[in-house]
Amino acid sequence: MGSILRNLQRVQWTRLQAARGSSARTVPALLSTVAWADRETARQAVDELGDLVCELGFVVQEAAAPTVPFLIELAGAPHVTCKADVLDLLRKIYTGRQWSAASKAFSSGHRTRLARQVAWEEAARNAVLAGQHVYEGLTASVDPDVARAATDLLRAIADAQQSAGAEKGDAS
Repeated sequence: MGSILRNLQRVQWTRLQAARGSSARTVPALLSTVAWADRETARQAVDELGDLVCELGFVVQEAAAPTVPFLIELAGAPHVTCKADVLDLLRKIYTGRQWSAASKAFSSGHRTRLARQVAWEEAARNAVLAGQHVYEGLTASVDPDVARAATDLLRAIADAQQSAGAEKGDAS
C-alpha cells in the first residue's frame, strides 16, 4: 500500500455498518484503488465509497467516520488523480444530516432509536473538520476542479458552523 493508507488494517472494517446494512469490508480495497489507480478507475472507486459510507450523498453510515481520515490523506497526496472527487465526497459526508433531521422530526422514542445514527453523523463531521488545513492548502491548487472542490468544502463547513452558532443564539 505504500506510505499512504498504512493504517488501513488497524480498522475493523467488517464490524462497521455501511449502506443498506452491509459490512464495510470493501472500503480498504476501494481506498487503495483511489490511491493508486488511473483517474477513471479511481473516480469509480470514489463513487462506490460514497455509496457505502454516505448513501445517496446525504445518509451518513457508521463506516464514514473511520473512512474520513483516509480520504483526507488521499486528498493531500500529490499523486492521487481524483482529488476533486474525494473532496466532494468529504463535503457530502460533512453536510449529511439525514439522521439528525429524522430524529428532530419524530417523538422522543424515535429519537432514542436514532441516537446511534446521529452519533455517526457527528463523528463523521468531526473527522472531516480535522482535515481543514489540507483543504485550505488545496484551494490554491493549479487544478481548478480541486481548488473549487476544496473551496466548496470549506464553504460548507463555514456555513454549517454559522448555522450552528445562529441556532445556539436562538436557543438562548
